[in-house]
Amino acid sequence: MTIKPPVKKRTLVFFLIPEFTLLPFSAAVETLRIANRMLGYKAYDWRLASADGQKVYSSSGIALEVDSSLADERRNLSGEQRPSMVLICSGINVESFNNKSVFAFLRETYNRGVSVGSLCTGAHVLAQAGLLNGKRCAIHWENLPGFAEAFPQAEVYADLYEVDGNLYTCAGGTASLDMMLNLIGQDFGETLVNRVCEQQLTDRVRNPHDRQRLPLRARLGVQNNKVLQIIELMESNLSEPLSLIDIADSVDLSRRQIERLFSQEMGRSPARYYLEIRLDRARHLLVQSSMPIVEVAVACGFVSASHFSKCYREVYNRSPQQERAERKLVSNTPRTLVPA
Repeated sequence: MTIKPPVKKRTLVFFLIPEFTLLPFSAAVETLRIANRMLGYKAYDWRLASADGQKVYSSSGIALEVDSSLADERRNLSGEQRPSMVLICSGINVESFNNKSVFAFLRETYNRGVSVGSLCTGAHVLAQAGLLNGKRCAIHWENLPGFAEAFPQAEVYADLYEVDGNLYTCAGGTASLDMMLNLIGQDFGETLVNRVCEQQLTDRVRNPHDRQRLPLRARLGVQNNKVLQIIELMESNLSEPLSLIDIADSVDLSRRQIERLFSQEMGRSPARYYLEIRLDRARHLLVQSSMPIVEVAVACGFVSASHFSKCYREVYNRSPQQERAERKLVSNTPRTLVPA
């Protein structure tokens, strides 16, 4: 028996950026498809678009044909094909995307009252278009450090998704499913959301502010509450590292107790662990942004670029300059799956 809701329709445009991630795109589309099936009519319609109207290769090498180009969608804003929402679908290497025409289109779309959003790393494109200044947004945790440094005026969170007025952003993966369920809930209520979840074998509707990553306990396999508390302090203070004395005072332990706990639980000293997570953040900034290396060093709590380079080489067996050069080489290498 199908639900008999008031007839309501939305048209969504999924705007594909080269190397977009298939999982969040598929999760979003399938959620809408199942909602249509449960409703018994096509409440949600969608089409795919790209800048030039040509097919777009995903990060897995699978290409999707599109229905329209940027020029088509500009015309659609004033016609019968005007969308209800435009969603940017991107993935890896989003930092290298720089299309001023796309940015202008997104601004025009938003200014005309059409909802604009993103899947996975698409918040980067929205920020480049100037749409996220002073706005809450979500992006995949791996891209969050580089994004926060590149766009300090955006209020970025490690949430599953964020809705700020007419701006919808999600972290990718299955978080796009949750964001679409939120949209369906706005339109048709909880009953339909529950039926869609049953069809998808989804056991619950996640809160937008649920964690993207596994809790530290599960991620690190650490059970000691004091060690977990210390690691949380470290991860929250990367640009201005806390001294071991400050950490000891915060968790009500002595330095010697902390040293012993880290040796037992982590197999290294707390200073070494702190250094490694700062360098891990630095690595993300090096490959995701064009920040000067000295600025990366400062953002990760190093007093000088030379000290940063020395530590980086010791851990990764290459310099920060080599890390960035290798990333550029990979980014500029033609994909073998894309025909010449």
